[in-house]
Amino acid sequence: MLTARFTAPAVPKTLVHRPELLRRLTAGVRGPLTLINGPAGSGKTVLTAHWAAAGGRAPRAPLWLTVEPDDAPGVFWAYVLEALHRGGVELPAAVGRPTRAEGVTQSFLVRLAAGLAESAQPVVLVLDQFDTAQPPAMTEGLDFVLRHAAGGLRIVLTSRTDSLLPLHRYRAAGEIAEIRHADLRFTHADAEALLGEHRLDISQAGIRLLMRRTEGWAAGVRLCALAMQRSPDPEAFVRQFAADRTTIADYLLREVLDAQPPDTQDLLLRVSVTDRVHPDLADALTGRDDAARTLAGLARDNAFLEQVDASAWYRLHPLFAEVLRAHLRQRHPGLEQQLHGRAARWLAGTGRLTEAVVQGAAAGDWPFAAGQLVDGLAIGRLFTGLEAEQLNRAFAPLPAEAPGEAPALVGAAARLVVQDLPGYEDAARRADSRLSPGSGAAARLSRAFLGVLAGRTTGDLAATERAAADAERVLGELPPPRVAAHPELRALLLAALGAVRLGAGRPDAAESALTAAVEACGGPGTDPGTRYPLCDALGSLALAELMRGRLRQAAEHARASLAVAEEAALPPERRSGAGHLVLAGVAVEHDDLPAARSHLDLATAIAAAGPRPDAVAAVLAAVIGARIAAYEGDGEAALAVLTRLRTAAASASAPAPAPVSAWAVDELAVAESAAHLARGDAAAALRVLDVVPCGRPEHLLARAGALLAAGRTGPAARELAGLPADEGLAAPARLAACLLRARLAAAEGDTDEARRRQAEAVDLARPEGLRLPPSAEGGPRVRRALREAPRPAARRGRPADGSPPAMAPPAMAPPVMAPPLVESLSARETEVLRQAARMLSTEEIAAELYVSANTVKTHLKSIYRKLGVTRRSDAVHRAQDLGLL
Repeated sequence: MLTARFTAPAVPKTLVHRPELLRRLTAGVRGPLTLINGPAGSGKTVLTAHWAAAGGRAPRAPLWLTVEPDDAPGVFWAYVLEALHRGGVELPAAVGRPTRAEGVTQSFLVRLAAGLAESAQPVVLVLDQFDTAQPPAMTEGLDFVLRHAAGGLRIVLTSRTDSLLPLHRYRAAGEIAEIRHADLRFTHADAEALLGEHRLDISQAGIRLLMRRTEGWAAGVRLCALAMQRSPDPEAFVRQFAADRTTIADYLLREVLDAQPPDTQDLLLRVSVTDRVHPDLADALTGRDDAARTLAGLARDNAFLEQVDASAWYRLHPLFAEVLRAHLRQRHPGLEQQLHGRAARWLAGTGRLTEAVVQGAAAGDWPFAAGQLVDGLAIGRLFTGLEAEQLNRAFAPLPAEAPGEAPALVGAAARLVVQDLPGYEDAARRADSRLSPGSGAAARLSRAFLGVLAGRTTGDLAATERAAADAERVLGELPPPRVAAHPELRALLLAALGAVRLGAGRPDAAESALTAAVEACGGPGTDPGTRYPLCDALGSLALAELMRGRLRQAAEHARASLAVAEEAALPPERRSGAGHLVLAGVAVEHDDLPAARSHLDLATAIAAAGPRPDAVAAVLAAVIGARIAAYEGDGEAALAVLTRLRTAAASASAPAPAPVSAWAVDELAVAESAAHLARGDAAAALRVLDVVPCGRPEHLLARAGALLAAGRTGPAARELAGLPADEGLAAPARLAACLLRARLAAAEGDTDEARRRQAEAVDLARPEGLRLPPSAEGGPRVRRALREAPRPAARRGRPADGSPPAMAPPAMAPPVMAPPLVESLSARETEVLRQAARMLSTEEIAAELYVSANTVKTHLKSIYRKLGVTRRSDAVHRAQDLGLL
C-alpha cells in the first residue's frame, strides 16, 4: 500500500478562500454523492483538500483516497478497505478482503455495504481523480455499495469527466450535489485575492484582462501570478504574455493534449485555427468523418473544449487554442494557412460571412476575404455593428498591392475607419484605377458609399451629395431583398449626408436626411449594425434642432441618442458626444449653468475617446463653453475657449481641417463678440462682428447688443429693424430681440414700452422654458430702469390698438423643474449613480467600488425607485436635473 494515496495534498500557501464552495461541499456530504467536476487545473483537488483539512465540518473527519489510472477493481477495493481502516472505521471481520486484483465477488460487496450500514457514524470518503478509474465493474460496484450502505457511506468524487456512475438516477432522487467547471472558475475577486497573496499590485484593468485571457481557469491564473513575480513589470506581463512560451503551454500539452489518442490530437491541432468549430467544419479540416463523436467526447471529458449554448458548435479555451496553434506551426509548418483557407470556404458556404472573412484574411487570401464584404454588400460592417472591430483587425495586414478591386475598396474603407484621410485618398485612387464601367453594382455601390463617408471627414458638401446620388442610383439596380438585408448601408449613408449638410450650415436640408436615417435604422430590437448610425443620426438631429432653436425637440433627440448608446452598450470610441453637447446647449438657454458645464464635460470626454468630432460639434462645443464663461462674467475665460479651438485646428499634428462653413465662422464671431462684451469692451465686440459681415439673425442681434453697449442707440435700432419677422426667428433669437428692444426702450426713457417688451419676453420664454442669466441680453440696466421708473396701474383687457396690457415687470419664466425626491439617495447610491454617469457597465461599476454586480443592481433598483425612473440613462439625467451629480 502506498501511504501517499491516503493523504490529502497539502493546501497551497497562497490559498484563495472560497467559502461558498466550501459551504456547498459541507451541505453536499449530507447526501450520498458529491461530484466535483472540471478540467485539469480547475482547482478540484485544492478545494476538496482545503475542505478536508478543516475536518469537513462533519462528526467524523473525511477519509482520502487518490485513485490511480491503472487500479484494477480488486486493487481499488483493497485500497478502499485500507482507507477505512486507517480512518478508524471498524468493519466486521466477515467483510474480508479482496483475494485477487482482477475483481471482487458480489458477496464481498454485499458484506461491505452491510458493514458500513451498521457503522455508528456515516463515513465520508473522498475519491480524488476518480475519472482515471473507468472499468465498468469498479463503478458498478461503487454504485452498489453506495446505494446499499443505508447512509453509512458518503462519497465525494473529484473528476475531469462524468464517471460511469448512473448520475441521472442520483439527480432524479435528489441525492447528488454537483460543483462543476462554471462554479470552479475564479471570479474577479478570487483573482485579485490570489494576486494579493503573491504580493502583486495589478490594476483593475489588468485583472480584467487576465480574467478575459484565462476565463477564470485556476491553474492559468496561478501560473500567470508566478510568472508575474519573476517579471520586472508585472502589469506589462498581463498585456504581453504569450501562452505558448510559458509554463501554461507545458501544463496544457502534458495534461490535456498528450492524454489524447493520436487522431484526437490531430483534430485538436487542426480545429485550433477557428474561434469555434462545427463537427462538419472539423471533418472538412481533418478529411475524416469522426468529428461529431470526438468533439462530444472531448467536451464531456472537460478537455478544454465546451459546447456553445447547447448548439452543435464547440469552442476551445482561448489559452489552449493559442498553445495548439503554436504547436501546429511547429509540428506541421505551412499547414495553418491551408486550414484557414479551407475553413473560410466552408464558412462562406454556410452563410457565416464575418467568420469566413476573418479566416480568409488569416489565410492571406485577400481577394476572397475582401470580395466577401464587397460582393455581399457588407462593407458597412467595417464601420458599425458588433463585428466591426474584429473585421478591421482582420484587414489590418492587408497589403496595398493586393490585386483586385475588392481589396482596394476594403483597404480604403479601413483607412477611413481610423480617419486616416491621406491613406484613404491613396487607397481610393488605387480602387478607382481598378474599377471599370463593367464593374459590378456591388463594387460601384461600395465606392459611392466610401465617397459619402469620406465627405463627412472632408466637409465637401458638393462631393458628398454627388456620391450620395451615385449610391442611391446603384441601390436602385440591386434586388430590394439584398439591399434590405443590409440596413446599415442606407443608415450610414443618410447619417453621413445629414452630418455634412449640417456642417455646411443647412439644418433644414440636414433634417430630411437624418430623419430618413433614423427610419432606415428601424425600431427597437432591429439589426445591431444599425445601433451606431441610429445613435449618430439622433445626435445630429439634436444638433440641427439646437441650431434652429427648437430646444424641446433638441433635448428629446439628444436623450434618445444617449439611450440608444447605453442600451446598445456602444464602446467609448463608437459613441457620439452630440447628445451631451446638445443638453449642455439647452441647459445654457435655461440658465442652468452647472448642468450645462456637466454635460459639456461629458461631451468633451466622449469626444476625446471617440472619433474626431464633426465640425458642427466642435464649433458648438467651443461656443457653448464660451457662453458659459461669459454668462459667469469671465470674458477672458470665454475668449480662451475660442482660442483653444482655433489653435487645435491650426495645429501641425491635427488632421487637415474640413472647409469652415459661413455658419461656423459667424457662430464663432458671435460667441467672441459676447466674450468681449463680458469684458466690457464693446468696441472689440463690434470689430469682431464687422470682420465677418453676415445677415444671420444671430449676427444682427449680436451687433445690436454691442451697439447698445457702446451707447449707440440709433444704429442699434436700425439693426433690430433689419431682423426678419418673428415667425422667421428661432425662439431664443426672438427672446433676445425682445429683450434688446426692452433695453433700447429703457435707454430712451420709454419705460412703458420696456415693460411691455419685458412682459412679451416672459410669454416668449415660457414654451421652451427659456431663462437667460442676468448677464445676458436683458442686461441689468433694463431691470434698473424698470425699478426706478414710476409703475403705471395694471389694466384689464387689451387696449384698442391691440397691444398687450401694461404689466409690472415680471420675473423671468422659471425653468421647468422636476418633481422633488421622495427619499434622499444614500452616499453609496450616489457613488453608484456617479459611476453610471461615466457610462460604465454594471460589472465595471462593481469592480470600481469593490462590490458584487448583484449589489450594484440592488443599488440601481433603489435609485430608480427614488428618482421615479425605470432606466439608467433617465436616472442620470434626472439626477443632473436635480443637481445631485
